[in-house]
Amino acid sequence: MAKAIIVCATRKGETQKIADLIAEGIRMSGIETKVVNVNDIKSENDLKGFDAYVFGSATYHGDMMQPMKTFLFMAEKAGLEKKIGGSFGAFGWSGEAPGRIYDTMKNIFQMEMVSGPLMLKSSSLGGGMQMAQGYGKEVAAKL
Repeated sequence: MAKAIIVCATRKGETQKIADLIAEGIRMSGIETKVVNVNDIKSENDLKGFDAYVFGSATYHGDMMQPMKTFLFMAEKAGLEKKIGGSFGAFGWSGEAPGRIYDTMKNIFQMEMVSGPLMLKSSSLGGGMQMAQGYGKEVAAKL
């Protein structure tokens, strides 16, 4: 059975809500999915055994949160080449974090990425719930 992990850095909880909705979308396809806070990943070994990886961070002062940056340096050693990937994040003003995470996963980690990053101001505004679940379904479809 395929397995997915979603790792997120959240500031006020909105990115966590989006992560949970993406997980719902993946689970709708029958794929076991784990949602983890970035601070709970201690080494690249914590990333072993998954077929899909979705990383997300809130955008804070025009960038991803520092714990996500640190995590990405560690994840580079995890051997994620050719694995399925996606990125997401919540933002208030600008929203750069999801794109930067996406580019890192695609260009540095050499992952097989879904169509693009998911960027939402809120999971509860403008169809955010459906978009997040749909993103999860897109990840599942690549598996």
